[in-house]
Amino acid sequence: MKDNNEEMFPVVDENGNIVSAATRGECHNGSKLLHPVVHLHVFNSQGELYLQKRPAWKDIQPNKWDTAVGGHVDLGECIEEALYREVREELGMTDFTPERIAQYVFESERERELVFVYKTVYDGDIVPSDELDGGRFWTVADIKAQLGKGVFTPNFESELERVQLINH
Repeated sequence: MKDNNEEMFPVVDENGNIVSAATRGECHNGSKLLHPVVHLHVFNSQGELYLQKRPAWKDIQPNKWDTAVGGHVDLGECIEEALYREVREELGMTDFTPERIAQYVFESERERELVFVYKTVYDGDIVPSDELDGGRFWTVADIKAQLGKGVFTPNFESELERVQLINH
């Protein structure tokens, strides 16, 4: 498996207004074209946080633990549509109530993303797709113990800090 570099993404300004369109390849080649993504943090009622394991074939951050759901907004799709689609595709969840908690610009050497961050509490079945290398719930203590050790994606670690998802 590999990502489809011809997939079309909206290019946005920092307020989320669409200004043009570009392919996945163009957005990830160092162009810094700002494109929207959605993240969902899934907690269970015990306060544990579900993380996905990124597969070895991913072009960015393979084999690292990451936000439960993260995905690109497709051209012509609104933020909420993208969120529900990605959650259904990645974890098989359809019956959940997202709460929007943040919006920020993330920049790496390869790309710039306008990140829309949501969280939910969910105790139902989670069925990770074959796009992922599985996933599991982590206690906050386990997450804190592994921070800065290369276990998690840098994006996940910076988002934890930025949106104060878990108390320090």
